[in-house]
Amino acid sequence: MEYKTLTPALGAVIEGIDLSDLPSEAQVSEIMGILQERLIVAIPEQHVTAKQQRDFALNFGPLYTHPFYAGVVDAPEVMVLEHDDRRRAAQNAWHSDVTYLETPPHVEVLCAELVPPHGGDTIWASTYAAYEALSPALQRFLDGLHAVHDFAKDFPPSRFEDAGVRAPADVYSKHPPVVHPVVRTNRANGRKALFVNTSFTTHIEGVTRKESDAILRLLFEHIERPEFHARWRWHAGDVVLWDNRWTQHYAVSDYFPERRRMRRVSAIGDRPV
Repeated sequence: MEYKTLTPALGAVIEGIDLSDLPSEAQVSEIMGILQERLIVAIPEQHVTAKQQRDFALNFGPLYTHPFYAGVVDAPEVMVLEHDDRRRAAQNAWHSDVTYLETPPHVEVLCAELVPPHGGDTIWASTYAAYEALSPALQRFLDGLHAVHDFAKDFPPSRFEDAGVRAPADVYSKHPPVVHPVVRTNRANGRKALFVNTSFTTHIEGVTRKESDAILRLLFEHIERPEFHARWRWHAGDVVLWDNRWTQHYAVSDYFPERRRMRRVSAIGDRPV
């Protein structure tokens, strides 16, 4: 198994492994080592089934079943993201996945099942790099602050209605707002990263709403700087893993009315500190 760097900030492309055969413990360990260093790992042309994708993701922790996106029939933890001329994509915003949980996902595994002839790339940002590019004074100000993350911000009842489904009666009670640090620390190496995102972060505690809005706007815009980014141009069968704790991503919705079908699995991580 060999890999090459995607961009200076983050990203690696692995060759010499076949995910259709469940990787060995040693191979999984090697992939995790690369992932910890490079934050996103692309493994081209794998063409794994949904069950194979799920079984591979189980190496990284228990899996989350999403309450909004449909799952594969025989692998409900594998959610389907499908868009075409009738279902226009709405993921064109920078975010980390499922930060509305007390223990948000650690590793995400995304597989391209069907891609448009042009467009549909995904961009990732290193939130390590974003934090480290802030001035020391702003870093000190942000350290110790906490922000609220809310499922309902990105998944209001109207979004269920627009999709032609009724929100499960208990979906909001099962996903109450949670509080996470604005700056998340890696327990293993002490490295720090920004941990707020446009999809789920509603406000920062301990400051006024006006101040909170201004701080979050500054941080959201800061993460958009291209020097923190890596971009992947999908081909059918590609698999990309990323560490959801230290990255954000942006699914570029520039392919309408073409069809794009992706499968994603989320492996639950630990509580942010």
